[in-house]
Amino acid sequence: MAIISDIQEEEASPPQQQAAPAPAAVDVDIEVLEKVLERKGGALPFLHAAIDVAHKRSDLFRDPSAVSKITAMASACRAQVEAEERKARDAKRKADELERKAAAEKETAAKAAAAEKERAVVTEEKGAGSSGEKDSSMDAEKEESKAKKPNAGNGLDLEKYSWTQQLPEVNLSVPVPEGTKSRFVVCEIKKDHLKVGLKGQPPIIDGDLHKPVKVDDCFWSIEDGKYLSILLTKHNQMEWWKSVIKGDPEVDTQRVEPESSKLSDLDPETRQTVEKMMFDQRQKQMGLPTSDEMQKDEMLKKFMAQHPEMDFSRAKIA
Repeated sequence: MAIISDIQEEEASPPQQQAAPAPAAVDVDIEVLEKVLERKGGALPFLHAAIDVAHKRSDLFRDPSAVSKITAMASACRAQVEAEERKARDAKRKADELERKAAAEKETAAKAAAAEKERAVVTEEKGAGSSGEKDSSMDAEKEESKAKKPNAGNGLDLEKYSWTQQLPEVNLSVPVPEGTKSRFVVCEIKKDHLKVGLKGQPPIIDGDLHKPVKVDDCFWSIEDGKYLSILLTKHNQMEWWKSVIKGDPEVDTQRVEPESSKLSDLDPETRQTVEKMMFDQRQKQMGLPTSDEMQKDEMLKKFMAQHPEMDFSRAKIA
């Protein structure tokens, strides 16, 4: 039988002298078995041959418990393999955690150092260029003075039309001759452009929109036969418009106040964003830091507390 002959060839090869087992002899046996394993082309054919030899050359399988003993040996080997694999996975996980932690600490330190450096530069520039800042602040005040106080609907009442807004949308009211029918109206709403008027007459509104809109969610209708009502759905529903048409008078968005009843209707995430915008507007009006600036200050303080060995005595914090 081919399976038996392979083992028999290996049995014929040992030296004639019989000696007591020693480490060197064990190494030789392992080498012989490794050669047989390689020649057999895999562990299962090798085990099959070994079991066949044990069956032919010994009384192993006359023992009723032989199968359970062999199964126990295989189970022990499998448990050892699983333990080794589990140990390797744990070692890799710990190494990955240490690497992520080190990267996070490095990033935090770099951000804090960059923020501290930026503040120091700003502080130095304030001392050297105070006059330039005054000029720029005066220009900013002039620009703000051009912006008008919003009407009750957070928009403006203009000569040709009036408009109001909430975060998601803008509403326009355009006066038209009483009795005007919808078939006489020209209302072209595009993503970045709006044209409104009556057929055969110069347009009442014709210009680029302040911000893009969602065309499919925009509508218009005739109200009471004397007003053209237009609803524009903002593409970005997290910002206030300064005007409807570019070049038209602008509203001071820092003085915009959303209706409290509307805030309660918003989902938690949107409401949090709106409240943050309102808080930042109030802080700017009072010359105080915004929520983002306060967060950066807190991060810098934590970094300084975590690194007492660093000298911040010469750092200029704005």
